[in-house]
Amino acid sequence: MGKIGIYKVYLLLQMDDSILKNILTKIGEVNPKYSLGKQLYNNGELIQFIDNPSEELQLVAVAEDGYSIQHIQNPSEKIQLAAVKQDDYSIRFIENPSEIVQLAAVEQDPYSIQYIQNPSETVQLAAVKVWGPSIQYIQNPSEKVQLAAVEQDGYLIQYIQNPTEKVGLVAVKKNPDSIYYIQNPTEKVKQLAQSKGY
Repeated sequence: MGKIGIYKVYLLLQMDDSILKNILTKIGEVNPKYSLGKQLYNNGELIQFIDNPSEELQLVAVAEDGYSIQHIQNPSEKIQLAAVKQDDYSIRFIENPSEIVQLAAVEQDPYSIQYIQNPSETVQLAAVKVWGPSIQYIQNPSEKVQLAAVEQDGYLIQYIQNPTEKVGLVAVKKNPDSIYYIQNPTEKVKQLAQSKGY
């Protein structure tokens, strides 16, 4: 039997979950070497077929495949962190992740902020500091987060709705052409852009 053996993807997709669970359980009973718990090391998604898996089995599953967290009810923060470390996009399957879990995800890949509902300012700043364009996935960023983005690249103001004058000034100072993306710039912002040759 190969690494996946009987657990071929097409079987997983075509069989009813209860039938597949029964087959996998029987195989494990006949040959303990192929029990569901042991097969988690090869395919974390099999956690969905284990009733009330221990935290140890949950860790095995998410360490092999972070997405398998979607099959774990009420995962602990430890399990959530392990899943996010294996695959930062697994955050989208975590209901109400703690700030620590959110930070782990965005520090690994700031693009994952798009999967976080209402990230805190700390999480927003972490994402923007690593990758400025992540501001486009943040609804109503604070002025502090906006400034962190435009300080990297003035053109990022295009992703900010109604930037404050201070944000506009920093963006234009960084890149005078960014005034093009500011709706209704203040006189001060216009003057700065003109003084910079726009």
